[in-house]
Order: sequence, then C-alpha cells, then structure tokens
Amino acid sequence: MKNPTIKIQKTELLSDNWYLLNKVTFDYQKKDDSWITQKREVYDRGNGAAILLYNTLQKTVILTRQFRLPTYLNGNETGMMIEVCAGLLDQDNPEQCIIRETEEETGYRISTVKKVMETYMSPGAVTEILYLFVGEYDESMKVSDGGGVAHEEENIDVIEMSFEEAYAMIESGQMQDAKTIMLLQYAKIHNLV
Repeated sequence: MKNPTIKIQKTELLSDNWYLLNKVTFDYQKKDDSWITQKREVYDRGNGAAILLYNTLQKTVILTRQFRLPTYLNGNETGMMIEVCAGLLDQDNPEQCIIRETEEETGYRISTVKKVMETYMSPGAVTEILYLFVGEYDESMKVSDGGGVAHEEENIDVIEMSFEEAYAMIESGQMQDAKTIMLLQYAKIHNLV
C-alpha cells in the first residue's frame, strides 16, 4: 500500500466466523491537504471468479439458480437468484478456479476460457476482486449433472436457456445479479451468441 494520502492507524478483527470482518481506522488526506480520521468496516471473503458459458450454434447460455440469504433478507421474496457460475479462488489462480467451479456447478468440463474483466463488485465494504470470464460449451463437454459439491452444502439448479431469453431478463428485472448482467452485456456487445 503506497498511497501517501492514506495512513492505516488500526485494524480490529470484529468476526472471523465465516470470512473476515475488520474495523479499520485510517487517516485520509483531503484535496485541501487537511487530514481526517475515518473508521470503516471491511469484509474480506477472498477473491472470486465467474463465467458465462455460451453455445454459439444453439444460441444458448448456462446459468445457475440458488438460494442467496442476503437477497432474501433484503426484499427478494424467494431468495433464489439466477446467476452465472462463480466461486472463490481459494488457492487457485482465477482461470483454474473457474474451470473447477464450472464442472462442479454446471457439470460441464471446459478447458478454454477467456478473461474479459476484473471488477470490485461492492468497493465500499468488500475487498473482493471478481475475475469475469466467458467460455464456449457444447453437449460433448457435459460430464455430470452439476449442482455443486456436497461438502460445500451447495444446492444449485443448472439452467440452459436461449441467450435472448436471458438477456431479456435484465430489462424485465428478473436478472438482478450484477456479475451476470455484466457478462450478458459483454456477450451482447461482442456478438458472442
């Protein structure tokens, strides 16, 4: 951390129950050269990767559906979210992670992916960088039903739908996951499907 206008004074661990929640006290130099002290809670869950699987010939995409407690607590009546396949890096690099997650969650074994961007999804409170990928699939790559791994207690539905149907869900409000919206828009802009 090399920014001379930021001085970290103290980091206090608030919770390490699931991931790390810290309270950070820091000094920040404003544009007028004066300094202010601020305190912020910062959630560190590690970095992740996500992928939009697409089939050019069939003009389809593979998405997942699963329960997301935070959305349920904030107005999503069922708590179910339709999303692209995603997962935490753990000890893998982003490409290794998303290839592994793709097989675990969707049942498709892919070998080639293309990184299209890196993004901070909620930079005001969460440290996570999300690496976004696209990758082509076809039926010959299907090795299982997917659904996630039992020891992670995942309960994932795999959904194959037309790209146009998925893209229309953005405007209708049925698609509310930011990483999925970004990857669908990337696919539209670059005419992948």
